[in-house]
Amino acid sequence: MHINCQHILQITEAQLRYEHDVTLREASPQALHEALSKAVMMSISEAWGESKRNRMHRRKACYFSAEYLIGRLVYSNLYNLGILDELKQTFLAAGADLSCLEEIEDAALGNGGLGRLAACFLDSAASCNLPLSGYGLRYRFGLFKQRFDENGNQKEAADDWSKYGDPWSYRRYNHTVKIQFPDHTVLAVPYDVPIIGYGTKNIGTLRLWQCEAEEELDFDAFNAQDYQRALAAKNEAEDITRVLYPNDSTWEGKRLRVKQQYVLSSASLQDILRVYKVNHGTDMSRFADFVAIQLNDTHPAMSIPELIRLLMAEGMTFEQGFDIAQRTFSYTNHTIMTEALEKWNMDLLRSVVPEICDIITRIDNKLKSEHPGLYILKDNTAHMAYMSVYVASYVNGVAEIHSQILKDDLFHQWYQVFPERFQNKTNGITPRRWLGLCNPELTRMIKYRVGGDFLTHLEKLELLKSQIDDDMVRQFNAIKHSKKVALAAVIERCEGISINPDFIFDVQVKRLHEYKRQLMNALSVVDIYFRIKDGQLPDFHPTVFIFGAKSAPGYDRAKTIIRYINRIARMINNDASVRDKLKVVFVQNYNCSYAEHIIPAADISEQISPAGTEASGTGNMKLMLNGAVTLGTMDGANVEIVREAGLENNYIFGASVPELASIRDTYWARNIYDADPFLRRAINTLVDGTVPTDDQQRELFSSLLDGASWHRPDHYFILKDYQSYLETKLRANRDYAGRLAFGRKCLMNVASAGKFSSDRTIRQYASEIWHVEPQQP
Repeated sequence: MHINCQHILQITEAQLRYEHDVTLREASPQALHEALSKAVMMSISEAWGESKRNRMHRRKACYFSAEYLIGRLVYSNLYNLGILDELKQTFLAAGADLSCLEEIEDAALGNGGLGRLAACFLDSAASCNLPLSGYGLRYRFGLFKQRFDENGNQKEAADDWSKYGDPWSYRRYNHTVKIQFPDHTVLAVPYDVPIIGYGTKNIGTLRLWQCEAEEELDFDAFNAQDYQRALAAKNEAEDITRVLYPNDSTWEGKRLRVKQQYVLSSASLQDILRVYKVNHGTDMSRFADFVAIQLNDTHPAMSIPELIRLLMAEGMTFEQGFDIAQRTFSYTNHTIMTEALEKWNMDLLRSVVPEICDIITRIDNKLKSEHPGLYILKDNTAHMAYMSVYVASYVNGVAEIHSQILKDDLFHQWYQVFPERFQNKTNGITPRRWLGLCNPELTRMIKYRVGGDFLTHLEKLELLKSQIDDDMVRQFNAIKHSKKVALAAVIERCEGISINPDFIFDVQVKRLHEYKRQLMNALSVVDIYFRIKDGQLPDFHPTVFIFGAKSAPGYDRAKTIIRYINRIARMINNDASVRDKLKVVFVQNYNCSYAEHIIPAADISEQISPAGTEASGTGNMKLMLNGAVTLGTMDGANVEIVREAGLENNYIFGASVPELASIRDTYWARNIYDADPFLRRAINTLVDGTVPTDDQQRELFSSLLDGASWHRPDHYFILKDYQSYLETKLRANRDYAGRLAFGRKCLMNVASAGKFSSDRTIRQYASEIWHVEPQQP
């Protein structure tokens, strides 16, 4: 679509005068962001409305997700509109530098890969002209802000992401729905976020629900000076969407989580049914002909019984409602770890959603009558993943190895009964944000080489392979160095740590969880540090190890690992004898915007979970696309990355899934600890005072070697894979010295990344699961 940048400037200036009483030159970044965003929203409103009208009478898909990690929208929206560079110049000529918008905070309505994937999918669907709408929750406070105290502890603060407004959404109060609980009724008020397609007039919609009270103030209670009771209904309603993933360690915390999931499910379904009736009338028997719903993991699984309940309220029988639900829903699984599969105590559920419990019971009875060996309810517990598999047209994993594990292990009995339902949909990332926007220098180099707009046809990267020569590698290496210089400036500004852009940038940035094995990385850094001091690594290429991760607030073990890494960093960074060889940085408050700086600068991408635990990973794809080699196991999408780019262009280590399965019951980590003096020295730093020691580190040490009440020693095989990991890590370090050969490996990864566009993934969902067609805007 055509956007006039001078017109945007004029509207922005008018908005600043009207709402903030400032000129363009005087405006704060927050005021400028609000005014500019509103100007753009006005400019796209006609195209947005036309896009909605185009899909009114057609079959469409809906994506239900508890998370949308959409990040900072202003740059990506301007980029997708094709006006970012022109608008920067237009505003600069008028006295405003749009780089100041770097200060605008992310909309962190997600925790990690699952939420970022949902955002990428919406971007791709809009760019591919596919009729997909997103539904989620508008959390008042998103994923917490993270800082480290003087002892290296993670400290959380509320993420008040909308305190300066939310100009990229419209409040649609006229589409408010009511959600009824046994003890109160709340309003779910929708806020619509435009999803701007790249290179098209098409604009999709993300509808986020915010909970509000029917009556915000009990005036009689207020008049009686009972101020707490006067606002009780308001607080109880707003608590539901106040915080992303509230602590659920208590009964009340669990009830709040259930309420969140029910609001997402019921509000979204009520909205879809309303639109269906407007476009297709009151004959609900054809609902599944026009609507496909994708459940992004089990958080929205309550949608299954809720749809049946709503259809029964329309006059259908249970059997009729069940049939429509089964033809409407599909389910994406994101984890193979049984402890992460949602299960709800039925007494708890019944206290919040009694009618839903009745329908879950009926679904379970139907299942058991048809297939006596399968169940949804067992020991007074509802298994939401099992219900999702049963009442779904399709079930998919998110990488080839993950999908195979679902069939062979996690859902093996279900696969034997419903083999036709199981599919694989390897995840992807949007190349617009994760290359075009965050790495324009590399984008220009690629565009010159392959021609056309490869950002919507990422498979064109394959054309690079035949062109890779020394000149191209030198150009790539120069771009990589410039991104390292830029990241070094960001880290010095944000963390107060100076790093040398001539160092190798070895990066592990992802959610902090034991299975992601940040601890193994940390132990290797300590081991390398001691070996350098002992003179055993004279040819070690200087390296900065960059960590970025948040731990869930109640995850004490993960917090211990963060504190330990920060203590290691302080020890190493304060040791003048290794200053020219080694540095460690744990960036604070790692988020989408920080990732946009880190990922283009990375040389080595650490993807080191034990084989068979990471469902897919998408950080690995972003780093590959920007020219980092993968140091990783044959886990998740690493398997496919290696297949595309070649084993010789990556650094793979560790035991395979069958190898780990064969030793799981006999593996004893202490034997490895006793036999390896270097590893033993590194592990001992948890407890020997080399870095400050505490009870939590001693417990971590004991868990590694002797196990804990709930698992065997070294549950994630750190010691098992360690030697292979360290040798491979040091091999990558040595290889880096051959700058042309190493740069060629990096470029081969870029040229092989075409498969990992979320455009490819979303087209597969559209054709193989949702059965929807692209629509010309």
